[in-house]
Amino acid sequence: MEETLHPETEQPEEERPENPGAALFFDLLDVLQAGITAIFVFVLMYAYALQPVNVDGTSMVPTLYDTDRLVMEKLFLQPKDGRIVIIDDERAGHFLDSSYTSVYETSGLDMVLVKRVIATAGEEIRIDTETGSVYVNGELRDEPYIADPTTRDDGAFTYPFTVPEGYIFVMGDNRLHSTDSRNPGVALVPVKQVLGVAVVRVERNADLRTSWLDNFDWLLT
Repeated sequence: MEETLHPETEQPEEERPENPGAALFFDLLDVLQAGITAIFVFVLMYAYALQPVNVDGTSMVPTLYDTDRLVMEKLFLQPKDGRIVIIDDERAGHFLDSSYTSVYETSGLDMVLVKRVIATAGEEIRIDTETGSVYVNGELRDEPYIADPTTRDDGAFTYPFTVPEGYIFVMGDNRLHSTDSRNPGVALVPVKQVLGVAVVRVERNADLRTSWLDNFDWLLT
């Protein structure tokens, strides 16, 4: 009698051995795709969020020196107290009245500056040039990063006063050699002029470092 095999009892076909060359090819394609994606993300971050900055001058010594190279973040970080910011100093804010309530703007230095945020909107700033002390909201500010006490005043303001909305008060760490908010050419800095917040130092002149690792320093506070 002739035997008939039903479909559900048919023997499965023998599996074909996988081609090792083809598997390796597709693995390489996956790695290539991941690499292209990573490069694309990096380019986007570099173009829209991160940007290198070169320090020009000595106003931030001893934290930053001339020719130091930084990376600044442009989108997410806020210019809060203690942070180092990069400013496009096109306009300078001044008080219109003796009660320090109304603000008007004049031309700034028309320079890109690197400074430290000392006070933001709503905070009271007071500088005692006799003792070199800086007070924010009545509290003595701890400033281990400065080169000298703040005994210099360039006459932009009479202290104390409260920083108005939309502005920040900035100073350089090298207090005796910094043109900053104490100076009428900088004065109150409009927040809209903050180009970014310094995140990390990535390069320093070889004469100022003892090892290669001295190139790097985390700048966020």
